Amino acid sequence: MRLLVLGGTHFVGRAVVETAPVVDGDPDDDAVEDYAVAKRGGELAALRAFGDRALLARAGLVLGPYEDVGRLPWWLRRVERGGRVLAPADPARPLQYIDARDLAVWMLAAAERGLGGAFNTVSRPGHTTMGELLDEAVKTTGSDAELVWVAPEALEEAGIGPWVELPIWAPDDAEYGGMHNGDVSAVHDAGLVCRPAGETVADTWAWLQREGDPRLRTDRPQVGLDPDEERQVLDGLA
Repeated sequence: MRLLVLGGTHFVGRAVVETAPVVDGDPDDDAVEDYAVAKRGGELAALRAFGDRALLARAGLVLGPYEDVGRLPWWLRRVERGGRVLAPADPARPLQYIDARDLAVWMLAAAERGLGGAFNTVSRPGHTTMGELLDEAVKTTGSDAELVWVAPEALEEAGIGPWVELPIWAPDDAEYGGMHNGDVSAVHDAGLVCRPAGETVADTWAWLQREGDPRLRTDRPQVGLDPDEERQVLDGLA
């Protein structure tokens, strides 16, 4: 028997490799509220019970149809509304994520092969960029949206934060620098294949059109930028 553990254990610093230091976790604490600590605790519990038979898939950012955090769905709905869309910072900012379907395929194949250990299970850095992802959203939705790229300094001055208010995007700084710059050579050597970003965007949009917006998880922050706040920033730039 093999145990598959899906998580995104938070690393200490920017060195996002499987052997880098990670946050502490308590495998016996079922009530821990810190998200990263809870995930690490889950890994430690699995390792204690299954040893090297446990496959730890550190997936990080997961996108694609049926995503119930709502990151890519929020962008698609915002782009669908059209008009001037606040887009964060440099469109060339590399992104690193995994389509949930590619993750599932790899995990099942790895389990069949008897693979164990920890793997950073996301795309290679630069698999796509923030600009390409949002351009695909505009194309897929058929929207008249105009992407207005706003520098990180202006976003910080306006009090607009990455990741939650502006889903998917994370600046390349000390706090978020490792989010889209991880070393994933091990998992790709082990057979992970990631589909093009355009396919993930198109399939997520098709799902939203077919089934409507998902019921979002209640244990995670609600993502997305307040329309009034977005308007104020864009008006200030004009």
